[in-house]
Amino acid sequence: MSDITAPATSLATAPPKRARPLPPPMVLFGLAWLAAMLVIAVLADVISPYGYTALDLRNRLSPPVFMGGTWLHPLGTDELGRDVLARLIYSIRMSLLIAFGATIIGAVVGTTLGFLAAHFRGFVEQVVLALVDFSASLPFLILALSVLAFFGNSMVLFICLLGFHAWERYARIARGLAISAGAQGYAAAVRQLGASPWRIYGRHVLPNIASTLIVSMTLAFPEIILLESGLSFLGLGVQPPETSLGSMVGYGREYLTRAPWILLAPAFTIILTTLSVSLIGDWLRDRLDPTLR
Repeated sequence: MSDITAPATSLATAPPKRARPLPPPMVLFGLAWLAAMLVIAVLADVISPYGYTALDLRNRLSPPVFMGGTWLHPLGTDELGRDVLARLIYSIRMSLLIAFGATIIGAVVGTTLGFLAAHFRGFVEQVVLALVDFSASLPFLILALSVLAFFGNSMVLFICLLGFHAWERYARIARGLAISAGAQGYAAAVRQLGASPWRIYGRHVLPNIASTLIVSMTLAFPEIILLESGLSFLGLGVQPPETSLGSMVGYGREYLTRAPWILLAPAFTIILTTLSVSLIGDWLRDRLDPTLR
């Protein structure tokens, strides 16, 4: 009888599993803010009170509600009577589209070149490392200004150009971790079983380094938002009639003394979005780095 009841007693006294702690309050704020930005970007056509090019000349430079304006335009209007809230909503969609597209392009290009360097070694590796050093030493803002001034501006070119920002970061990470994976033996074991390079790197190496790449993407994301804002501020980013957060800031600088709300709303959004992504990236780095556990 004692042999039967002993396991039940040990199971009854087993300590309960610990619940995972919640992220810090600032990280929760960053997650909530970024989720709100994504919802606004997806539902921009539904929640926007006006079109971002709609004119209301009778309410030109109308102040926002908190400065004595009316609820007809809660965040005020610009000198053409365009609703600042509507333009802000569509600007969030455009800026996030550019940032996500450029981040994914940079990650794919850098990771692919890093895997090629790790797989072939020798001459191919030296070429990739030379490109990495050249890209890291070249001021990206000067390169972007030159390319956009010479080839003209289009949305596809603009996103692809921003995608080449910090691609060398992913290349270095992918190359180093792929070489480390080969040294650990599991990649070589799969290769001896007859797996193709695509299967080795896509099914075995990439999942093991995905956490590091994701953290790098969260760190590069706010950099691309700021680059887009800077280039649009200089008039080389998103072109009218399209709008983005950076172009709104650049447009509103001419009315900073008369109508500061035109500039402050997108500038505040840029600050909080980049801060939120940076907080999430730091938290993910601490959570996914095995040396910090």
